[in-house]
This record gives sequence, C-alpha cells and structure tokens, in this order.
Amino acid sequence: MTDTADSPHSQADPHAAGAAITSAHNPRLKEIRKLARRRARERAGRFVAEGEDLLAAADAAGRPALERYCAAGSGLAGTEVAPEALRAVSALGSGTRTLALYEQRWSAPTGPVCAALWGVADPGNVGTVLRSAAAFGAASVALGPGCADPHGPKAVRASMGAIFTVPVARVDEPQALPGERIALVAGEGEPLRALSLAGDVSVVIGSEREGLPTRVVDACDRVAHIPIATDSLNAAMAATIALYELRMAGPQARRSRSAGGRSSKSRRGAGGPAEVTIS
Repeated sequence: MTDTADSPHSQADPHAAGAAITSAHNPRLKEIRKLARRRARERAGRFVAEGEDLLAAADAAGRPALERYCAAGSGLAGTEVAPEALRAVSALGSGTRTLALYEQRWSAPTGPVCAALWGVADPGNVGTVLRSAAAFGAASVALGPGCADPHGPKAVRASMGAIFTVPVARVDEPQALPGERIALVAGEGEPLRALSLAGDVSVVIGSEREGLPTRVVDACDRVAHIPIATDSLNAAMAATIALYELRMAGPQARRSRSAGGRSSKSRRGAGGPAEVTIS
C-alpha cells in the first residue's frame, strides 16, 4: 500500500476506490483529528461519524458523506486506511472500521413539538435528547446558550443516528421558540400531563445541577414539572419523559383538553436552585 497525497479537502467521490492511506500523518487524517475539537468543527462546518451503524443511518436519511474511510481489507465502502492509522484518528477507545465526514446542518426551531435545552453541557445528554426527539416525533431540538455541540463525537454516538434526521436549531432567547413555551422546573407549576395545551409547544429543559435560569423561566408561558419519587432526573431523561407525555397527548387530545381553559403561569419559589427535572 502507498500513502495517498490527496488534499485534505478533496471532493472526490468518497465511495470510490483509491490509493490506500498507510500513515496517521496523512493530511486528510490530520484534518479528521482536528474535528475532535469544537472550534475546528465550527470553523469547518463539518463533523465526523464513526461506525457502520451511524453511517448506515446517514445513508438511510439521504445524508451524503463528504469523505468516507474504511479499514483496509474490511470490504466496506470508502478510501481504505491501514487499521492502525484509522485507529489513531478514531474517537472510540476500541477504534473503528469506518468513519465519514458530514456537513453540519442547522435549522430554525419548528413545531408542533420542539424540545429546547438550556445550559445542558453534557454531550451525551444532548445526543440522547436527539434520539428521544426522533423516537417521539418532535419536529426539532433547539439548543440555547451553554449547550454541548450536537456534532461532537459523544453527542453523535449518543444520538444513534438522530443527528441525521432531527432538525437542530441554535437559539439565544426563549422568544425564538415556536408556540407555547413550557419551562420544566422541579416542584413548580402543574404536572406536565395535567396541562391543557393546544397548537405548537416548546418544552424547555435546563441542566440537572443548575436548572433553568430565572430569566428563561420568566420568558416562558407556563411552568410545569414531572412528578417523581426522587430528587431529580438528568436533562436527557426529563426531556424524554416530556416528549413522551406530549406525544401521548397528541394534537387532538391537547385541543380537547384545552376546552377547560388555560391555567395561570406558576412562579418559581424562592428556595434554592431548581433542578432541571422535578421531584
């Protein structure tokens, strides 16, 4: 095998066979390594997905790979790379047999149901919320200030392919969210499933440790909680339960329940920071 001298930004067909890459110092592999850093991803507008399942999910969603690589001798599609060189650029501890580069896609937040995260810095939580949004039919996931990058390696893996199917938006203020805005705050407001809702809805979730900032809660139309028997849930679990409840209610159920009128907005109490999910 001989090392390829292709440009790191080559636009050649990523599925076409070509000269195999043998060195981890290859310029194309160096570019992949850089994308492990958020700033590099933002500058390039690209991200990396690893593993056959994630690449198959991208294919199924119609997302073309900008570049695709596979371990030499694996029989998979893409430019062949010596296994040790591919392992050197993999974000997985066990290495990978295949990875690909994709263009980042950002959307506007849309309804009928939008899951909005605020200050959720754990990439695993962000990716899991994307997965839950796909499972329960949310139209979009909106990320407010302080959230992890959904295109980071851990978030992409946790999304289980939902990064390729669920529209992701960036927002600076709750006012940018669609429909009625519901803040999830520990122990405050009505139980989420008891709310009378009609039309588009955005459910806003903060981090488990810090909860939602007061100004974000104040900007929402309603405050609700998820009744549980323990102190708190993490952000991903809270969002998953909230999306399930909204899915089970459905637009027809929300319209029928709204006939009883809307409850007034509950305010946050003065005692201590609110958990993102409630007790």
